[in-house]
Amino acid sequence: MSGDISRAELLAAQFEAERPQLRSVAYRMLGSVAEAEDAVQEAWLKLSRSDVGEVRNLGAWLTTVVGRVCLDQLRSRASRREDPLPEQEEQVRLPDPVVTGPAVLDPVHEILVADSVGIALMVVLETLSPAERVAFVLHDMFDVPFDGIAEVLGRTPASTRQLASRARRRVQGATPAADSDDDRKRAVVEAFLSASRGGDFDALLAVLDPEVLARSDGGTLVPSVLRRGAADVAGQAITFARFAAEARLVLVNGSPGVVSFADGRVLSVMSFTIHEDRITGLDILTDPTRLAALGLTA
Repeated sequence: MSGDISRAELLAAQFEAERPQLRSVAYRMLGSVAEAEDAVQEAWLKLSRSDVGEVRNLGAWLTTVVGRVCLDQLRSRASRREDPLPEQEEQVRLPDPVVTGPAVLDPVHEILVADSVGIALMVVLETLSPAERVAFVLHDMFDVPFDGIAEVLGRTPASTRQLASRARRRVQGATPAADSDDDRKRAVVEAFLSASRGGDFDALLAVLDPEVLARSDGGTLVPSVLRRGAADVAGQAITFARFAAEARLVLVNGSPGVVSFADGRVLSVMSFTIHEDRITGLDILTDPTRLAALGLTA
């Protein structure tokens, strides 16, 4: 009995050591913190019921299990998705943002974005097929060999390589160029915040790219809204700032962003894409249900 307990404790310790990596894999696959946690928990249940005495690389084995769980989830989503109506073609569901900084109750989520996978990239990943997303995430983000990915997808290594290559081309073609200097990005976000609060339309135009695209996801009851062009986005930013009693600079997926509050309740999380010191993209989550689940506080 004591031997069984020792083995169980050892297995649990090994799993906990792998948990941060598994959560990161699942988050990039699914774009949902809660679903990522569920996928990792399912991997633990699978591990606890399996004989892994002959497994040489437990981390790789667990990554394969998480990959399969995520693939099933992505396929389930795809089967539930209805064809959009013509007026809904540009609607988008933003992934869960990972917010770190003074507004966060649970800083453990910072591990999910240790290598700064931004919201804009996560949005592009949502456009891939389930198999493409699994192949791209596992190979390009986590260096899993194609033999291992083929086992997850039930395909040959050669076809898996083709999937990853096709996904890579789509990601590179759709991911907007972005600055990498966090200090300069923070200065741009601060300028945007100051101009919005002050109702300074001209100052907003100066910090927004003329072709800026703003995406707002309000949840199932408030369909997503896309705004294009500096004038439209600036006007909306000033209007929204009037409702926010407090706006706080934070990190959203490892990059400077903003959380806004009113009456102690979080109103939005904003993520920015910045290129050559101008905002080219703005992703705004306003869905009350999903915001409440993030654990943010004024």
